[in-house]
Amino acid sequence: MKKQILAALAGYSMMASVASAETIGVSMALFDDNFLTVLRNGMIKHSEDQKDVLVQVEDAQNDVGKQLSQIQNFIASGVDAIVVNAVDTDATVAMSKAAEEAGIPLVYVNRQPVNVEELPKDQAFVASDEKESGTLQTQEVCRLLKAQGLKEARVLVMIGELSNQAARVRTQDIKDVIATPECSFMNIVEEQTANFIRTQGADLMTNWLSAGVQFDAVIANNDEMAIGAIQSLKAAGRAMDTVVVAGIDGTQDAMAAMAAGELDATVFQNADGQGRGAIDTALKLARKEAVEQRVYVPFELVTPANLTQYQAKN
Repeated sequence: MKKQILAALAGYSMMASVASAETIGVSMALFDDNFLTVLRNGMIKHSEDQKDVLVQVEDAQNDVGKQLSQIQNFIASGVDAIVVNAVDTDATVAMSKAAEEAGIPLVYVNRQPVNVEELPKDQAFVASDEKESGTLQTQEVCRLLKAQGLKEARVLVMIGELSNQAARVRTQDIKDVIATPECSFMNIVEEQTANFIRTQGADLMTNWLSAGVQFDAVIANNDEMAIGAIQSLKAAGRAMDTVVVAGIDGTQDAMAAMAAGELDATVFQNADGQGRGAIDTALKLARKEAVEQRVYVPFELVTPANLTQYQAKN
């Protein structure tokens, strides 16, 4: 009888613990992405390190309708806070409105919402400043091309999802650097979207090669597209030391490509740091604590010279 009472008390204690735990609903744009996987794992691991914090992570599968439905479900279940890695940053106005009306704090992570300048007081954005990403990337490409003694350099630009704020800003960064006197010898001969996807990057490069496009460098909005371009270049027999290729994110696959002498530059985006920052900010908002509405984790240029410092990251 005593054992039964103790078991019952233990059960009640466990139920009370779960009931008192703070819950965070997380909607990711998609799971099938190397960088976003590190971001997601960073949030999960950091939440596990907290006391009485439960995180429910959902995959929106790159479907904005599904993501909006997930947010509505989080609201209906009464979570303490919501974290969103947006499928379509143009849809963030509706997301913010739904969370605000429900009185539930909302944190956007990695992908900047279009309403970032006018977020409600219980909402925030945690990411890296995209103005740094494409700028660091293109400045390094400029330096490498200039070191080759080129008077004119032809550049291909691979753009991410056009609905994604990061793709738009990174592409503008490229153009802004090329517009400077130091890098004005660079000219964009082709630019097209490959939606941040490796296979689409490979297909796009194959199309350019088939069309006879001449180029000296490939600047991609992310590492996945850069790696896809490299795969097609190698398949076509192009020597990798005759073209400069640069990406963004600093993924493990990108580090391997750089170590193999195939990728010339990438820009490390601290996925784990962004994930931890998003959870911390969500918890502070849920607890009515003061937060910065925009939390930026710095980008860092990665080249063969400092590659070893980043091979164990992301």
